[in-house]
Amino acid sequence: MNIAIVSLGCPKNQCDADVMAASLLQAGHALADKAEEADLILVNTCGFIESAKQEAIDNILEACKYKTQNEHLKVVVTGCLAQRYGQEMVKEIPECDAVVGIGANAQIAEIIEKLQTGEKVLALPEKEKLPIAGERIISTPIHYAYLKIAEGCTNKCHYCAIPLIRGKLRSRPFKETIEEAKWLAAQGVKEVILVAQDITAYGEDLTGERMLPNLLREIEQIESIRWIRLLYAYPERITDELIETMASSKKILPYIDIPIQHINSEVLTNMNRRGDRNTVISAVERLRAGIPNVCIRTTLISGYPGETEEQFEELLSFVKEYKIERLGCFAFSQEEGTVAAEMKNQVPIEVRINRAEKIMEIQADVMMQKQAELVGTIQEVICDEYNAENDVWICRTKRDAPEIDGVCYVKSDIELEIGNFYNVIVEDSDVYDLYASYVEEAGN
Repeated sequence: MNIAIVSLGCPKNQCDADVMAASLLQAGHALADKAEEADLILVNTCGFIESAKQEAIDNILEACKYKTQNEHLKVVVTGCLAQRYGQEMVKEIPECDAVVGIGANAQIAEIIEKLQTGEKVLALPEKEKLPIAGERIISTPIHYAYLKIAEGCTNKCHYCAIPLIRGKLRSRPFKETIEEAKWLAAQGVKEVILVAQDITAYGEDLTGERMLPNLLREIEQIESIRWIRLLYAYPERITDELIETMASSKKILPYIDIPIQHINSEVLTNMNRRGDRNTVISAVERLRAGIPNVCIRTTLISGYPGETEEQFEELLSFVKEYKIERLGCFAFSQEEGTVAAEMKNQVPIEVRINRAEKIMEIQADVMMQKQAELVGTIQEVICDEYNAENDVWICRTKRDAPEIDGVCYVKSDIELEIGNFYNVIVEDSDVYDLYASYVEEAGN
């Protein structure tokens, strides 16, 4: 059977799709590049916020449309939306042949086998039964890959549905995680990107201690891995040991994603965040003092229930003063089942959106300035692809995570090699991207 996989949402979800793809290949199926060539379309959904839910539903309905061209086509829905709203999905979108919660990912091959007999399937086991990882394919370009080190979350932020969908924190065993990192390296991966709901909580459920620095030091020993990138680190868990580990490493990039959400202490308390304003400020300042040229990425929420104009102005001032290198602001989304969704003092949606837009207007100026400061400098980049239409190589600096940050467009008189590292001179910039020329190879 030819199976097309559409995976939506975050890199953590993509890791799940990669594991399912491997099990389907082992079962004798093939992966189709295009939906119109498939016998079965698997939609791996995100269900984190309202816009993600809508995107998932749109993709499910689009997949079902192909049934008019192929009456034997099967549509399977997996992922967060299936886990959270499986029963409702069966009723509202009966065209789906199977709705599979994330706890049943390991049984995906057997479930698809059942579909071939004409049986419809609803599989919604406990979310905690989801294997954190397993044998997988690499769906990203072969020179970089995501490495999921934990599943679930115990932070219990009042606005977040992740614990409802994916359960409590389950750290992946240390040895198993290192083994996958070695396997990735053996496949040709040069940039490993660590992901989890909160990578800084890694190990707390295993040993009672935070094991991320130890994990990083072990991955650093894998010879062919050149870059190690960190996503989703919480500010209250940014320890001096982690900063020292990053600063002393030649492989761990001076880049870290720390979702801070707000800066006002009362709002942070209402969010059930573990730190306050001082916690956030301390994390930012210690990272900048301890790691030369560190690039910090973060996310903010505007219009959280009860957020006053004064509290929003405090957030606005923080953005202006601290000039975070990478920042996104999202209007608060009322997620069903969360504490925040039931709070009485909801901010009107138009106010939430307007506040987010104000933040991003200021951040655009910050980004423009930060990018302009790089003009004239030599930057090491990794080459991702070639754009024939514009005759440029699309690369990324150490400051740019794939898919979420900008890129560096490189002009070169010689042919570059995808996945190799080069030194380039930055000649121009805009809000998100850099424009550069090739200088030399960077010791591949």
